Amino acid sequence: MSKILILSGSGSDFPVVKKASSVLDRFGLDYDVAVASAHRTPHRVFELVSGSEAEVFIVIAGMAAALPGAVASYTLRPVIGVPVSGKLDYDALLSIVQMPPGIPVATVGMDRGDNAAVLAVQILALSDNVLAKKLVKDRESMAVRVKADSEKMRKEIAERSNAWH
Repeated sequence: MSKILILSGSGSDFPVVKKASSVLDRFGLDYDVAVASAHRTPHRVFELVSGSEAEVFIVIAGMAAALPGAVASYTLRPVIGVPVSGKLDYDALLSIVQMPPGIPVATVGMDRGDNAAVLAVQILALSDNVLAKKLVKDRESMAVRVKADSEKMRKEIAERSNAWH
């Protein structure tokens, strides 16, 4: 059983899907992916959501971005919306973030499939201690990378400064 279903509004969203899937792979989570359109294939959206055993949905959509809201209307499980950038960036963002009362969609930044996946991992980690420990290690490794970047920058600046004196 896949714990997460990633739905995309069109094939052009694939780069954002890859961001999400690479994070889920890093955490060793099972997931499934599908393309469905709230407007062009509404019955497919309903069938995918109502037939899914996923615990969390990551829904990626651009332009009118109705797909995350449509998914949320068919399930009581968490839906994380990812607005896709394009010609009308704010339309997608506002379509996802401005859901009516009672049908929430968590929304991450433009094209941030990676953050959507991390949020899905955090939700699942509430009831999975092994996954929670992986999250802690992931955060620790981010901190190590930031510290290493800081040291590298300081060293390069110091070397350049010494070369001028």
